[in-house]
Amino acid sequence: MDLKMDAAALNALMIKEFPQVAEDFIVEKVAPMQVTVRLPVADRHLRPGGTISGPTMFGLADVSIYLATMAMIGPVTLAVTTNCSIDFMRKPQSGVDLIAYARLHKLGRSLAVGDVLIHSEGLEAPVARASLTYAIPPK
Repeated sequence: MDLKMDAAALNALMIKEFPQVAEDFIVEKVAPMQVTVRLPVADRHLRPGGTISGPTMFGLADVSIYLATMAMIGPVTLAVTTNCSIDFMRKPQSGVDLIAYARLHKLGRSLAVGDVLIHSEGLEAPVARASLTYAIPPK
């Protein structure tokens, strides 16, 4: 399958369509059915105790599958999450960015299904794993 959008196009899409959160997500790599997305961790992402909040990691997983889907189908911005399951596996390292490795397993006319591994930059073991399904609107 051919890519419809590269990293620059996906980053521009985030700025245009989601300006309220675009600075939280940087697409670093795009390959067929895969994206790598960085979340530069800031104080607003922390919960009491100084660790990165669950909602922050959920958001990174959700946006990563959305962007993987857009990379493959183009800017169909009304695609929406229909299912998500996330496992928080270990405490993220404080003071370092999160890196999401998203991969689509199925890309059909109406659904995209994929998973995401989230790592604290520099750590080999993932801090979270998520499985998501996106509904793609009819053309």
